[in-house]
Amino acid sequence: MTADPRLPEGYEISTDPARTDAATVHRWLSTDAYWALGRARETQDRAIGGSLNFGVYDTVTGAQMAYARVVTDRATFAWLCDVYVDPAVRGKGLGTALVTAVRDEVRGYGVRRVLLATHDAHEVYAPIGFRPLERPDQWMALIFEQA
Repeated sequence: MTADPRLPEGYEISTDPARTDAATVHRWLSTDAYWALGRARETQDRAIGGSLNFGVYDTVTGAQMAYARVVTDRATFAWLCDVYVDPAVRGKGLGTALVTAVRDEVRGYGVRRVLLATHDAHEVYAPIGFRPLERPDQWMALIFEQA
């Protein structure tokens, strides 16, 4: 069974790319996300441009409060990444609602699996249905060292 949390009142989720506040997303990720520290703005903009983007927005101010992106072919595979909730609104369930919206959206594409990597947020993802790989020995990675 998976969670189906409701977004708290005063917030909405959108995949409209025009609403993504690229400057805010870059600031969040490049200065506060362990996996993206120092990421260049140009790199982040390319990532946004090549991905399905999800945002949580304050319905009064329109400000972006959380972000997630999905790299997918919209047919067989998806990778959830760059999930971030503004520290000012953490603890309200925005992250869980956001990842649930991602899950529900990509499920509609018929993808077989959605992967993600996390160091410290297993408790956010597990109730939504994510679990450790059954056969991690079957997975490999090609990693290019960054200059």
